[in-house]
Amino acid sequence: MVPPSVSDSGLSRLCCLINDSLHPFTESEKVSLSKEEEKTLLLILSQVSNEIHRLIETTSTSSPLNPFLEDNQILSKAISHLMGLLTLESRFVQHLAGNVVVNLSEYIASSGKSWELLVHSLCICFEFSISNISSCSFEPSIPKFGGSDSDLSSPVVLFKPRLQNASLFTVAGITRILRNILKFLKEECDDDLVQVFFNSIHFCILNLPWDSMDDIFGGNGGEEDEMRILFLGNFLQFLCSLVEQFSFVEGLDDCLDKHVILSKIVNLVPKLLLWCLGKKGECVNTCISRYFRHKLLVLMIRLSFQTLDYSVLISWLQLLHDYFQELLCQPLTEVQGEDDCLEDSPFVITISDEDMLSMHSCHLQRQAIFLFLRCTFSLINLRKDNGMDCATLKSGLGFDTISDLSCYGRKKGLLELYTWLSKHLPLDMLVDHETYMKKCINFSISFLKLYVNEDDVLFKLLLQLLSVQALEEQQFPEERLASQDVTKDVLIHVSNIFNPIHLFHLFLAELHYDHQVLLDYLISKDTGMSFAEYLLRCLRIVCDSWHIFTEFSVYEEVENQSSEKRRKLLSGSSKIRPSLGSEEIVPLLLEKKLTGDVEYRTGKQAYKLAKECLLSLKSSVENLHLKNLFPYNPGVLLKRLTRFEEVCIKR
Repeated sequence: MVPPSVSDSGLSRLCCLINDSLHPFTESEKVSLSKEEEKTLLLILSQVSNEIHRLIETTSTSSPLNPFLEDNQILSKAISHLMGLLTLESRFVQHLAGNVVVNLSEYIASSGKSWELLVHSLCICFEFSISNISSCSFEPSIPKFGGSDSDLSSPVVLFKPRLQNASLFTVAGITRILRNILKFLKEECDDDLVQVFFNSIHFCILNLPWDSMDDIFGGNGGEEDEMRILFLGNFLQFLCSLVEQFSFVEGLDDCLDKHVILSKIVNLVPKLLLWCLGKKGECVNTCISRYFRHKLLVLMIRLSFQTLDYSVLISWLQLLHDYFQELLCQPLTEVQGEDDCLEDSPFVITISDEDMLSMHSCHLQRQAIFLFLRCTFSLINLRKDNGMDCATLKSGLGFDTISDLSCYGRKKGLLELYTWLSKHLPLDMLVDHETYMKKCINFSISFLKLYVNEDDVLFKLLLQLLSVQALEEQQFPEERLASQDVTKDVLIHVSNIFNPIHLFHLFLAELHYDHQVLLDYLISKDTGMSFAEYLLRCLRIVCDSWHIFTEFSVYEEVENQSSEKRRKLLSGSSKIRPSLGSEEIVPLLLEKKLTGDVEYRTGKQAYKLAKECLLSLKSSVENLHLKNLFPYNPGVLLKRLTRFEEVCIKR
């Protein structure tokens, strides 16, 4: 027999330590501990955690992934003891036991042994816990691995009695463990480990009877509310991380259909909204409900970058109206300062309730509007290549062809978009074309300023709005509203407000035409890819529609304000009014007569500043590239900037 490796020996000794130390606390059926017992158990868990860290530091990571320990039984026993601690009433013990499991997973991943057994075991424990507190009975999924049908038969026998006292706290604890393991895997970037993890989660989520769980997660108030909130918070965090990670995973097994698991999560969204927020957003004022709204919007936004079919897009628009309508209708007020981003916990106590509520409102408004625009534009751009099955459409949706569906989708998307814009910029206010265009620009400025402090969302939004150009170029006479008044023409109205060249001009003005800020965006790890794509596409549009770029006029402040970042030109003391309802939006040209602090910049002046900014950017990128200091090959960008320079010279 081949002697066990060092890592096998280390894992065996570690499992023996866990089993011997925890056995006295998990064999009995009691769920509460005395103060002395709790203190002793916490000390033991700390010692186990320290031993795992020591082993991680000394283990070689060169061995290939092998999912089996020579004796699976000993690891299964250790997992069962740790899972048993999650059923105890002590929150401290639950938390520390969960941390030990995460540390154990890191050690097993680094040693290359028994990873599959560990992850499958955690998912089975999750299902057992749900089964014990659910009114519906179901059997946990037990996937095959390692070529044997019975590899997990013995662990299942161990797990079930340990979890007979499981509560929602137990389920929340296992969910937190799975999320922390996923965070570790994101940093580890080991495809084999990630694939095993996703396979297990895939079987688990698909197997659970979510439609029968309203009695558990529906929220009836009382003593179980704290447990329900804790689980839902952890579960939302886990789903957000899971969906995000799916975007980066390559080469999953053929047996794992990524679309199936994502579709299941998409179908869970209405349930999650109901469980977290009540019927049609009844609970929206508490701190935890604001946090739930934030996480739900994050989840829906990440899912929106997957392929969503017609019915999902329609249902999500209705969900937005049911749960986030006040955010969609909230005026696009001026942002005060740079601290409107929600970066910290929503439970931060150093911020006043009023400031926190305002911060949440602005942040949630950005998210809700962004998701709304993604859904409407996805409907407008619905095409034959969206992967939907025509037979399903005929039987389930009443459309004979994909073409009929695309036509209806465009109508629905345009009408939703038009209705939303009309609430912020009522068309009955508009008298002549000049006044109308000024109000469109004012709205565009307010809209841009809402997002300018969150760079990652900003560029995703601007990229989405670039499809307006394609929309403007297409002719869809059937989508026009039944009116001869051109101001009520949906396509023209949307194109005037979200004109890509106008937004690009306003974006440069917001950055004070500082090419160094553009350079920072290009080399940023977080925004580099999205901003480079946005800039490349804008440069192409600008060169193809040169007269629009040179003739566009923007409002700007005269006062010279010092700023380290030089990114607050339009948001400092400008006098742009909120774009709400029937309030008159006063053009800045008129306000100059009263305040003297703003001027109307002509098209030539705006074009000159934009041109100098972009040409300076070209020079900086070229210099860095020549010195091999640019983080990636900017050849395509330089080619596009060169074309821009050539057009400037010719015109």
